[in-house]
Amino acid sequence: MNEVKHTLKDVAEKAGVSLTTVSRVINKRGYFSKATEARIFAAMKELNYYPNSVARSLSGKKTKLIGVILTNTHNPFNAELLEKIETELFNREYKTIIANSLDNPQKERSYISLLQSNQVDGLITASHNTIINDYHQLTLPVVSFDRYFGSHIPTVSSDNFLGGQTAAKVLLEGGARRLLLFSGEISDTNPTSDRMNGFMDICLKRKIVPEIQGVPSDATSNFRKMLIHQAITQHHPDGIMCTDDATALLVMRELKQLNLRIPSDVQVVGYDGSDFILQTFPELSTIVQPLDDLAKTMVNLLLNKIDQPDVLQERQYIFPITFHRGTTTKFIDTE
Repeated sequence: MNEVKHTLKDVAEKAGVSLTTVSRVINKRGYFSKATEARIFAAMKELNYYPNSVARSLSGKKTKLIGVILTNTHNPFNAELLEKIETELFNREYKTIIANSLDNPQKERSYISLLQSNQVDGLITASHNTIINDYHQLTLPVVSFDRYFGSHIPTVSSDNFLGGQTAAKVLLEGGARRLLLFSGEISDTNPTSDRMNGFMDICLKRKIVPEIQGVPSDATSNFRKMLIHQAITQHHPDGIMCTDDATALLVMRELKQLNLRIPSDVQVVGYDGSDFILQTFPELSTIVQPLDDLAKTMVNLLLNKIDQPDVLQERQYIFPITFHRGTTTKFIDTE
């Protein structure tokens, strides 16, 4: 005899509430009392009604789902980081739910709510938005990439300060003196700030004051090109650092359009060193982050936290960077 398949309506009738109330409880949205929640869960258990991934969580089992929040996926580094995280999770029998915030705090906040309501076992975030309190309020395990949320959320990153220092040394030791830094968003929670601070540290020790031009990550391609053109034609640099490789490629294109030779007239150093960049644009000198190590460490930390929630973890895990010598710089000596 076939088992009766109950519906949401059956749950509502059993619990003595409306369909809307059952939906609110399942999705953890809106107001409902603890007593109502308990009555609905009891009805669901009695009827053996567990929708989708919620089923496992209500029965005390893992959903084997991990949420991953990124600022964007059109950046080659982010795309490869996501791929490596997803592969590592799949190898550990976990599935990935991807959320692309596009640096929009409201969008990210809604994704956080959605992921928690879908009962993911944990969350990896590579966002740079300033909605730290939203993460503090989460009850599920969280690991952060490149951004410090607090002592209870482990942060995994490469040495951004050293990366900025290395870029400055390369340009200065190649003879550059009129330096220009193209930077992403500058804030206390953004890794761009550490890269810039490392760059400035070396420059100021050499008594050189570089120009700084912000390039918003959410700006259109044409707007970014306009900012790059204006900064180069205004400051006439002979050495440029970009805090990401995507911007460095735009800078190289603009220099060529201005008939400036690389590296004879202007040296360029990028940042990130994804496999795509190293294979497709090997001429770009760039700071390389250890993508494999970063992805594996984040996954290991998160799954360990899921399996052993009471075991304390280190607050920060910082990996060393390396330098890829391309042909956009004149001389390499970072010692």
